[in-house]
This record gives sequence, C-alpha cells and structure tokens, in this order.
Amino acid sequence: MNKPARFAVLGAFLAAALSAAPALPPGGGPAAPVDAPADRLLDTMQSELLRASARLSKSDPPAYFLSYSTYDGDVVMLSASYGSLQTSFQSRYRRAGVIVRVGSPELDNTHGQNRRSGIVQGALPLEDDSDALARSLWWLTNRGYRTSAPAFLRVKTDTAVRSEEEDKSPDFSAEPPQVHVDPRMPPLGVDVAAWKEALRRDSAWFRQYPEVYDSEIMLQVQSAGFRFTSTEGSRLAEPSHLVRLVIEAMTRADDGMELIRVETYQAPQASDLPSEAVLHSAVDKIAADLKALRAAPVAEPFAGPALLSGRAAAVFFHEVLGHRLEGHRQRDEQEGQTFTKKVGQQVMPAFLTVVDDPTVSSMAGEKLSGSYSFDDEGQPAERVELIQDGVLRNFLMSRMPIKGFAKSNGHGRAQAGLMATGRQGNLIVTSTNTVKESELRQRLIDEVKKQGKPYGLYFEDVQGGFTLTQRGMPQAFQVLPVIVWRVYPDGRPDELVRGVDIVGTPLAALNRILVTGDAMHVFNGICGAESGSVPVSAVAPAMLFSEIEVQKREHSRERPPLLPPPGFEGRGGSPAKQALGAARSNTGGTR
Repeated sequence: MNKPARFAVLGAFLAAALSAAPALPPGGGPAAPVDAPADRLLDTMQSELLRASARLSKSDPPAYFLSYSTYDGDVVMLSASYGSLQTSFQSRYRRAGVIVRVGSPELDNTHGQNRRSGIVQGALPLEDDSDALARSLWWLTNRGYRTSAPAFLRVKTDTAVRSEEEDKSPDFSAEPPQVHVDPRMPPLGVDVAAWKEALRRDSAWFRQYPEVYDSEIMLQVQSAGFRFTSTEGSRLAEPSHLVRLVIEAMTRADDGMELIRVETYQAPQASDLPSEAVLHSAVDKIAADLKALRAAPVAEPFAGPALLSGRAAAVFFHEVLGHRLEGHRQRDEQEGQTFTKKVGQQVMPAFLTVVDDPTVSSMAGEKLSGSYSFDDEGQPAERVELIQDGVLRNFLMSRMPIKGFAKSNGHGRAQAGLMATGRQGNLIVTSTNTVKESELRQRLIDEVKKQGKPYGLYFEDVQGGFTLTQRGMPQAFQVLPVIVWRVYPDGRPDELVRGVDIVGTPLAALNRILVTGDAMHVFNGICGAESGSVPVSAVAPAMLFSEIEVQKREHSRERPPLLPPPGFEGRGGSPAKQALGAARSNTGGTR
C-alpha cells in the first residue's frame, strides 16, 4: 500500500477513536453506576447547558433542545515498517459536540438535507478548570445557534414552496432521559517503549520477502470517557477502551495491478494481543499470499455458483443489507429505499435471521468492534431483530423518526462533530439451514455440476466493499475480495485468481443463498458513511450461493519496481536473511 493510503488508515483509526460510542464493560451490558468523586467536566457541561437553554429557548426562533457530548481520553498510535518506526503518536484529547435544535420536534433546522446544521464541534481544555470549560462550551453553543437559526428559516421556506413529502414524520423523537454515571478512565495499559521495540522486530520480518513492496504494522490503543447531557435531563458518563493491531502489505503484479493483504487483531488489553510468533506467522502468510497473487491469472467476468467464507459473508451482509436498513435511508427522498415498504414481507430465504446487537461484546472467541452501551445520542443500545426467518421486521433507528417507526432503538452513531444517524453496530446473521463447514466445498461442486458451469468460485477473504443507495445511481453493491479460488468439478486443483469484484443488486443477491455453514465468523472493521467513521462488526457463517456475479477490477498500469529491493541483487535471497538477522540483533528485547 502506498504511503498516502497508509496514512488514511491511521486517520480512520484516529477518527474511530474519537467517535466510538462507549464500549461495553467486560461482562457485557451496561455496568451499574458507581459511587465516584464529583465529575467536574460533566457538572460543568450540565450547568452551562441549563444556562444556555434558559436564554436560547426564549430567542426568536427558539431553541427547543440542546445537548453536549464530550470525548475525553488518551490515545497511542505506533507504526513501523521494515524494522524502523514510521509513526509515534501519543496524545491527550478533549473534544465537544454541541447540538442545537431550533423550531420544534415536528419541524426543526435538521430537516431534510439540513441535518449538519444541528451540530458544531471543537476542542475543550484538557484540565478540569470549570471556568475555562464553561467558556469553551459557551462559545460553541453560540456558534451552534448562529448556524441552526438561519437553517430553520430556510427549512420553513423550503417546506412552504416544495411539494408535500411522502414521509411526514417529525424531525426528532421523544425519548426518556438516561442517567448513568461511571466516570472512571481505564488506564491505557501499554508499555510504549516495549511496543516500539516489538513493532520494529515484527515489521523487520517482512525484510526477507522481496515480493512485498511496502508493508507496515500499526498499533492503536485508546482509553476514553464519553459524557453526554441534554435539556431533557440525560446525564451520562461511560468509559471505553480500544486495542487494535493491523498488519498491512502490498505488492504489484506485472500488469500493474496493486495487491493488498491486511490482517487485523483486536483485544481487551495490549497484553492480550497475539504473541510475536503468531504475528510472524501472519507475516509469512501475508507474504506467501501476495507472492501467489502476483503469479495468479486475472479472473474473467462470471456468474455462477459461489461459496463465501464466514468473513466474506459477514462483509457481504454489512454492505448489501446493513446499510439499506439504516433508518434515515427510509425517509430521505434522495435514497433508493430498497426495503422501505417491505416491512412484513419475505426479503431473503426463510432460514436466515439478521439482528444488530451492540450489547454483545464478543462472539466466536473474538472481541467485537461494534459493541457499545449507549449510542451517540445518549440512548441505551438495544438488540434489534431486523429480519426474522427471512421477513423484514425493523430498521436501525436514531432519534430521527420514520413512517411506522417513531422511536430510537439505540443505533444513533456518529464520528465526533457529526450528526448521528441510524448505523450498524454488531450485525449478526444466523441460519437454521446448515451443514458442516467441511461439506460446503462439495456442495459447491455439486451445484457447479447441476448448472453445467465450468467452475465455481470460493471467496476466502475480503478487504471491504461499498454500496450505492441513492436514487440517482444504480442500487448496486461491490464487495472487494482479495483471495479468490476457481473450484473445478472435475477434480483439478483449485486455482487462485486475482482482480475480481463481487457485484450485483441486493434483492436478487440475497435470495440466492442455498445453505450455510455451522460456525460463526467475525469481521471487525471501520465503516464510513454520512455520520463519519465508526467501528463495526459483522458476524456470519460461510454461505453457498446459487449464483454470484463478478466483474474485473479496475487497476493502474504502473509497472513493478525496476530495481530489486536492497540486498536482493544476487541469487538465492541470502542477503535478505542476513539483513533479517541484523534486524533481530539490533532490536532485541521482549514485548
């Protein structure tokens, strides 16, 4: 991966750190409030909010709702490449988001395409100086009202001159206030000096692989506190902790196609991350995959039987289904509204059920990125049954009502400084039509023979995907696999191919699932949408499809490097092994 793309990943990590809703405590479910010393930041937020509300509620136009959110924490981000540190970043931060709603819940300044007018954000003093904190909140609140008031006047004008909207739901739902105060800040729990040495050693492991053109290992550890107070009476303080390690590497085929492999680990504490031996094995596997992909043929467009691994199926459902069940998309008249009027209808095979449950902290032995106890609008996280036995039942709701769904279900999520919308947390797909995972390959071959196709496809791993939901575009999705195999029905060995994307439309694709495996698999990632980047998880079994369509992937025509990497000018690769040995001796020590 090139340098700008790597920095983009680090930026996404930081955005997720600043935006993640409070993570669940280790036992799962919101922790009981604890007896704790007075929380000066929360107390100042509440007193300044009440002072501002008393004045702005009498302004013209009146502000009927205010809320303050703060994200307060410490973050460490380290990255290394080929035995040397690339990034060393440690920071203390405090940021506030101020929401000002002008008008009334039935019609306010956030209506339609004006949603961003409801929030302003900025830095807060790091110290618990009540006067300094209040002054910063005062300034942000003034900015917020000066943005919201004219936006509301535009909304009223637009509503008067435009045709009547199909969904006449209010702009804001009435919800009971939430009170839950646990201001404890978990320690970072990371020995920065030791991890710098560890990342040097681990990243140096890539030196022995000339086919890897660029690589990096990144560590992010973040400990934070989320505080929220509103004019409705909500008062929240909740700690969170995030530990993530990512290994990335890229190469380029002779035709210029960029090939990328990524491996991600998440753990409760930095000490719980995989051992150095496990990470070195992961580097070996990534390098072997990239070498094989460079030599693999480019796949051709194809439509036929396909098997998705559990991780691939999880990403597939996140992109194809999850985004289209986000509540605000059912109301926005610029959206395609694929499922808006299908509540109570069969939308996929009856053996599949889909829920989104942020209250679950782990599954299949892995910690889930999308877990939280309160969303970014201060509402408690809820388990939402989206699809039951193939029938659509619900949507992912923030406090923006839609026709038939007037209340939040705890899925209002946002990156700091953006307005929350209904977003995914932990999307979980379960099945009642399962076979042992070991039998799925044979079932794929049987389906290939039944359809008379020359081969089927097995998607072993993916790097992500995206979906188009707006009306002005085709209602299509694109999932980006990285390890894809042709599986032949005549007994020939499976053939690795490259440069292929899964494409299609959701209503057709979701109804071509024939059977699933009997084990659940987890994909953790960071999802970007209108309300910014938030951590998410998707969990699913492996799935056999009667048909999946693939297309050739667009790629650059840039040639691979003309020069070999340093130390590989001769034969046999022994200079690289000497370089690796030198790296080991120069970065000794233990994590």
